[in-house]
Parts: sequence; structure tokens; C-alpha cells
Amino acid sequence: MGTTQLESVQEPKYWHLKTVLSEALDSDFAVGEILPNERDLAARFGVARATLRQALEQLELEGRLQRRRGVGTTVAPPRVGIAVSTAQHEWAGGVSGEAWQPVDSTMDKAPAAVTAMLGTDPAEPVHVVRRIRDTQGQAVAAELLYIPASSVPDLSAIDAPSGAVRARSVLRELHRLGLQGQDRSVELGSARADDAKELDRLPGAPVLVVTTRYFTADGTAAVSVATYRADTCRLTFGDSGALEISHDDQPERQAS
Repeated sequence: MGTTQLESVQEPKYWHLKTVLSEALDSDFAVGEILPNERDLAARFGVARATLRQALEQLELEGRLQRRRGVGTTVAPPRVGIAVSTAQHEWAGGVSGEAWQPVDSTMDKAPAAVTAMLGTDPAEPVHVVRRIRDTQGQAVAAELLYIPASSVPDLSAIDAPSGAVRARSVLRELHRLGLQGQDRSVELGSARADDAKELDRLPGAPVLVVTTRYFTADGTAAVSVATYRADTCRLTFGDSGALEISHDDQPERQAS
């Protein structure tokens, strides 16, 4: 990487530095290579460390860099294509599907925003199923699926109190319902400590939060809040309005 002084640049320094760094990543670094430390980079480019951090954070958000616990900042591989959306009348990730792996199921109170979507009493515990999504051997998403007891009334006979067995049982009962449709929203967020650990990210790292509400004839049957790594996933909307995640060089239509 060559030295570039930015004192005379009119645009924000960190933005110009981001462009310079991006070009250097293409020409001077290989995927997985560790970048020099912040002090050395800041001195090399003649900028304050705060400016450098802004540029690095932007590159991380764009998927060019990854910050890995105990390793440092590395050059990220190309984003992978991951099917996020399903057909309107299909549940995402079947009970035995390979994409989503059930981890646990507990009874707990849902966050206020989820309670409002479910239309349940804030004090009423709901089933909370946790699943992890793997692709190409890497965990790319962590999901919390909130399910009111009224959606799975026949669970009382199931012996397993928690764990993956319980999670599969809850999902099996849920999927017996006739799905009428779903709606979905996507927003940028920050990784919570639990999600960060499972996704091999640092707490506070940028993530994509996909919230899905599932409808049956009786109303909202479940709400999913899935946290995707922003450095490995790129979301777009196809012509049909279905949510897609694309490879950098080849968009992939979503399938269930």
C-alpha cells in the first residue's frame, strides 16, 4: 500500500480513504490476509486513527473487511448467496431442512415489538425457538422464532423441556398450520452479544436484521427475527418483490 496524504481532499477524509483502501485491497492483499494495525495504517496515510476507523467500519459494512476475534481485521471473501425468502404459503426452513439448524426452544416473554406483532399479552410467555443457519460450513445467521402457545396447542404431551429436540417438536407442530401468507422487513442493526458469539463477529458489528411475520386464517401465527452477517450477505429485492441475497457477481433468486 502506498502512502497518500489527504489534507487537500474536499470530500470527507474517511470516505476518500475508504476508496483508497478499497483499491489497495484489490491490488495488494489476498482474501483472508490480515491488515496492518491501526497505528501503522494511520501513519502511512497521514490521517487520525478516528478517520481510519471510520473508513474501516465503512469497508466492513460493505463486506470488504472482517473483524475477527483474536485475529484482527482481515480481507473478506466474496459474499455468498443465501436463500432468505420463501413462497408466500411456505414456512421458511422446514423441520428437517439443512439450511436452518434448530438449537433450542424455551418459554419466555417476547420483546415489546414482537408482542405487538403477535397481538399477545405482554406478560404471556411464548415459545422461543433458536436456529442457526449455515452455508458453505459457515454460520451466517441466527434466528429467534417467537410462537404463541395458541399456535401450537398440542405441545403439552411432548416430554423434552428444552434443547434441539424440543425445538424440532415445536416447529413440527407449527408447520401443521395452513400458512396464508407472510410479510418481511429488513433493516441494518448491530450484533447483540449472543448473536455475535454464534456468528463469529464482534458485539456491535453491523448485521442485517430480517423480521418476518407469518399469517394463518386466525391471524399472526409466529414472528421470526433473523440476524444475518452484513459482511457475508447482500440483500436485494427481485422483480416479484421476493427478498433475495446475491453473490457479488451473480444474483440468486430466493427459494424455500
